[in-house]
Amino acid sequence: MKLLFDTVSYNCSKLVTKTYSTSFSLATKMLSKSIRMDIYNIYGFVRFADEIVDSFHDYNKESLFNKFSDDLELALKDKISLNPILNSFQYTFHKYNLDKSLVDAFMKSMRLDLHKTEYLSQEEYEAYIYGSADVVGLMCLKVFVKGNPQKYNELKDTAMSLGSAFQKVNFLRDLKADFDGLNRTYFPKTDLNNLDEASKQNIIDDIEIDFAKGLRGIKKLPIEAKFGVFMAYRYYRQLLKKLKKTPALQIKNTRIRVSNPKKIELLMRSYIKYQLNLM
Repeated sequence: MKLLFDTVSYNCSKLVTKTYSTSFSLATKMLSKSIRMDIYNIYGFVRFADEIVDSFHDYNKESLFNKFSDDLELALKDKISLNPILNSFQYTFHKYNLDKSLVDAFMKSMRLDLHKTEYLSQEEYEAYIYGSADVVGLMCLKVFVKGNPQKYNELKDTAMSLGSAFQKVNFLRDLKADFDGLNRTYFPKTDLNNLDEASKQNIIDDIEIDFAKGLRGIKKLPIEAKFGVFMAYRYYRQLLKKLKKTPALQIKNTRIRVSNPKKIELLMRSYIKYQLNLM
């Protein structure tokens, strides 16, 4: 019975979210039940693609990615996949009529991570962020507005800015892992061997602009999505706050985290702000 397999698929995507990201899982729980599972389905898909290029060092990553890409195309075409993660994603893809170009752009950026280690120009940097983060925000936005094209177009730019902010915070937080472990550097015209305070501040100023624009969009989201997205925003703002206080050289040698007790505190404070309309 296909319905039973679909249920297993959805639960797999939910498990991937809970296992790989406690912060995103917590934020997703704050969404309305009517849209929560579709966000799990999107996250499961993007996370698996990301893990192939970032984590499977003892295997042929390119071969695995090619297989995953081929299976994705078949899943979207046939509306079924024996890969539970792709099966759940194709359901959400068709349910909301997601733009295939968003999926293609995401896979293009993930494929770059197989070989590309340095982004020398602003254009390359922005193109990578668009494919790795902005389009994920746009897929989620389509779910948040329940496919409403007018609302989607109204919030499209702010959703992309929020996606960019989240990704840039990730880049700054994961500087050590990306540079030392994967030999990657995403920030153009930045010498990570000699990262100084001025360079760090330039990156932070850029992120602040994205956050400000993203918050304007959060305020206009439907009630079903607003608090969950606001929670994610608050979490990443807290990460940025810690990064601001961390000396530039220390960022390169450690990974900044938000503790679980702090996440709970953020949840409570965010809920109060949300209820009092202080966003």
